[in-house]
Amino acid sequence: MNKKFLDSSYSLENEEATRDHYDSWAASYDAEIAENGYATPGRIATALWKYLPEPDAPILDFGCGTGLSGLALRLAGYQVVDGLEPSPEMLAQARAKDTYRQLTQLDVADKTPVKPGAYRAIIGCGLLSKGAAPPATFDIIMRALDRGGLFAFSYNDHALEDRAYTGKLNDWLDCSAARLLFREYGDHLPGINLKSTVYVIEKA
Repeated sequence: MNKKFLDSSYSLENEEATRDHYDSWAASYDAEIAENGYATPGRIATALWKYLPEPDAPILDFGCGTGLSGLALRLAGYQVVDGLEPSPEMLAQARAKDTYRQLTQLDVADKTPVKPGAYRAIIGCGLLSKGAAPPATFDIIMRALDRGGLFAFSYNDHALEDRAYTGKLNDWLDCSAARLLFREYGDHLPGINLKSTVYVIEKA
């Protein structure tokens, strides 16, 4: 019987544990996620296309994993998609899909991993959550966008219950540094009864 990784994904305590977990999971990730009906990549891509229906707009998939979110972006109509991911084994799986223009391994210690203004939009699919990227990643992404740039992302139920994550969004919205374009609560991983809210925000 193949080892399952999903149940332990939301209790990882540090960056090293997270990277090791996803490296070990990479080969079976797509199959296990598919078993649980992973819905958020398609929801994010559809929401982003509503506000940026431009096939040639450069999009960054931040924390791209095995590339399922990149596939969803391509299916939505985007043709210029780059990926950034800290796990080398996950990157290898993404590279095999031949979906991205460019794939880069993310150095989690780098506070400016994205050239400012290089992308019209950045997505974070399942990125900002316990056991994945810390709340400070929100600021890193927003600083990489020019005025008018879009950030399309999800908060699963675990993140929605954590003020460290929801507070980052509110910090940007409350001071009018960004404005909310879209918010929708729906399926994330229905196989484990986990939902997520998908957002699209625009940098002011």
